[in-house]
Amino acid sequence: MTSALPSVLDLAPVVPVVVIEDAADAVPLARALVAGGLPAIEVTLRTPAALDAIRAIAAEVPDAVVGAGTVLSAAGVADAVAAGSRFLVSPGWTEGLLDAMTSSGVPFLPGVSTTSEVVALLEHGVREMKFFPAEAAGGVPYLKSLSGPLPQARFCPTGGVSLASAPGYLALPNVGCVGGTWMLPADALAARDWARVESLAREAAELRAR
Repeated sequence: MTSALPSVLDLAPVVPVVVIEDAADAVPLARALVAGGLPAIEVTLRTPAALDAIRAIAAEVPDAVVGAGTVLSAAGVADAVAAGSRFLVSPGWTEGLLDAMTSSGVPFLPGVSTTSEVVALLEHGVREMKFFPAEAAGGVPYLKSLSGPLPQARFCPTGGVSLASAPGYLALPNVGCVGGTWMLPADALAARDWARVESLAREAAELRAR
């Protein structure tokens, strides 16, 4: 990341990766996550409601650090920042996307899944990255193997990470946090069971202490 703002990797052990279909759910969902101890919230730009959801969270949940995920283009960067995103996350990166994220003025996590991509980002001065898709790309053993030759790189593994596997990632010296969805089960979201979401978020927030 290239911003003076605190690192997203250090806000909480888990960043919830949220797909919001109805913007009306954004504020109560964010409040439940924050109450559970997960202030950094990645709202993916996968639905028509995403930007409205980011705007609502930014305006109405001051304790949340809302960001945009699945950022794929310079236009997506501009839209996300205009909506109030305080960080950006991409599943991968290109030179054009990296330039746009760097110029945005907010912290960002470009996605990587290979050693060469990590080295290329280090050449650009980027040291904090998303490792995606974490489980499919080699998981804990892969990231552990990178910590020796590339200790300056820090990661947020996302993709297939669960409550059971998260502690293995968080124990690595080059992992600051993980991204996950397990605290957002589909049935709880459908029922708008925010108390359950808060309980699962609290369980996730306690992982750092284990």
